Formats: sequence, structure tokens, C-alpha cells
Amino acid sequence: MPGKHPRIKVRRLPEVYETYLVYYQRTRQTSEAKVKQIRRVLRPFERFLKRSGVKLAHLRIEHIDAFLSEFYVGFAPGTCRLYRSYLRGFLKYLYQERGILRKDLAPLVVGAPMFAKAQPPKFLRAWEVKQLLASLDLSSPTKIRTRAMVHLAYFLGLRPREICRISMEEISFSQAELAVTIRKNKSPLKLPLPDILLKSIVAYVIGVRSKSKYRKLFLTSFAPYRPLTLSYVSRCIRDCVKAVNPSASPYWLRHTCAQNLLEAGASIFEIKEMLGHDSIEATRKYLQVHIELMRKVILDEEKEI
Repeated sequence: MPGKHPRIKVRRLPEVYETYLVYYQRTRQTSEAKVKQIRRVLRPFERFLKRSGVKLAHLRIEHIDAFLSEFYVGFAPGTCRLYRSYLRGFLKYLYQERGILRKDLAPLVVGAPMFAKAQPPKFLRAWEVKQLLASLDLSSPTKIRTRAMVHLAYFLGLRPREICRISMEEISFSQAELAVTIRKNKSPLKLPLPDILLKSIVAYVIGVRSKSKYRKLFLTSFAPYRPLTLSYVSRCIRDCVKAVNPSASPYWLRHTCAQNLLEAGASIFEIKEMLGHDSIEATRKYLQVHIELMRKVILDEEKEI
């Protein structure tokens, strides 16, 4: 009829893309307009992969980088950030909900300026972690104590200061929990104790820790038995990590714990709470400086599969 514009038919995307859009709208309770915005990113992404002969199951981070460098031409930085978030959501869906991707590539989709500002990596590589854990033995009382301290730093991401402040009352052996009551952000938190960590604490408490009026978990090895100082705890952990990487410090285990959580799919808010950061921005900066090496680790692992 005169005066009416013809209705533009929307080209449907392949099934997995369309299913994701329905999933997104249902779970986020978002508007049709928002779904159309996401479609504007997924449609050229699907065309790019088809033109490049890349199937979703074989998607790699360099394919995504190539697409974004081509797609972003002419867009403002704010628009680029928004479109990256749309693409991250789709990638996370492919990994978590559909099992199409073997690795979660979403955390690796970042802006180019981030790499220019990136600092040298400050966490242990997988092979260094294996070497570190294998070096912790039970051949002496001090080594049993050190093993428990290193495990607390690696598995829970605790600061040396938090480790030396742990009291016997804060450990629930029956519930396998640790209540961290004194934190930098003043937010106490109960953390689950992995089996290997719980066993290392039990080995220390039963076989090494002497009776004392002091209720701190870690005590000196000789009478009079007193709580360990922060400098001593830091030195024990530092000596262990430097044995596998001369550049490492005790905080590298905390950084490594954060990276493990990120790669396991934990949200940045969950990581913030576990690490006891004051703000979400502190956690974001804490993780972003390691993205480049994370990419290399993931790519190297995929080559070995």
C-alpha cells in the first residue's frame, strides 16, 4: 500500500547463533532491540568464519583477533568495547552451554591497548606449578610447615600476612573450611579447603605443631613456641617459588590462584571476594596484565592436544 515501507526480512543465522540469541533474550530478559545489536556483530562474525573456512569447533583466538581487526574499522572505542562484550557472551555460551569450544576464549577477547600496557607475567606456568608442588616434601618438621603455608598461598590465594594470622579456631576440620577474618578489605570470608590443602594442614597440626598458649596456626619450631612473623612466612614461601623461577615472589602464588579461577570460569566478582580486594577495578587490573601470557598458554596447550 502507498505510504508503507516494505518489511525487511532478517536473514537467519545458522542454528547455534539463533539458539544463542533466544537463550540470551530469555536469560537476560532483555529487549528485542538489544538482540538486534548482538545480531549485528554475530552476522559479520559468521560470514568471516565461513569465508575463512573456520568451523566454530576449531575456533582459535587468532581467528577472533583477525575478525575484530577487520570489523572494527571506523568504529569508536566505546562501540568496540560494547561489541567485544557481545562476542564474549557468545563465546562463553559455546563453551559452557553447548560444549562446542574446548577452551573458554571469552576472557581472552580484549582490546589492543591492553597489550601495550601489559607488564611481564607474574604467575607460574603450569609446569612450574607442578615442579613447585612436587618439591614440597615431608622430610622434616620445618618442611611440613612450609608445605602447608605454600598450599595456603597457592590454593586459596592468601597473602603472607593472612597466612601468619590464621588461628586454630578459624579452621573447621570437619567442614573443611577456613574462616579468613582479618582481610585487607575488612570483609571476612569462609573458604573451602581442597583435600590436598586440608591434609597438609592436618599433617602439620598433628605431627609438628607444639603445644602453646598461642592459638596462631603456625608456630616456631623451638621453645619458647611463638607465632611466626610475617617476614619469616614470606621468606619460607619465597625460597620455594624462587627454586622453580628465580624471578618469583610469594605473591606470584596469589596471582596464579587468580588465573586458575579465571580459567576455570569464575566471574571477576567471585575472584574479587576470594582475593579480598577493595574494589572490582583492583581485581580487573590484577588479572588483565596476565591476559597475553594466558593466550600463549592456551594456544600452546591446544597444539599439544
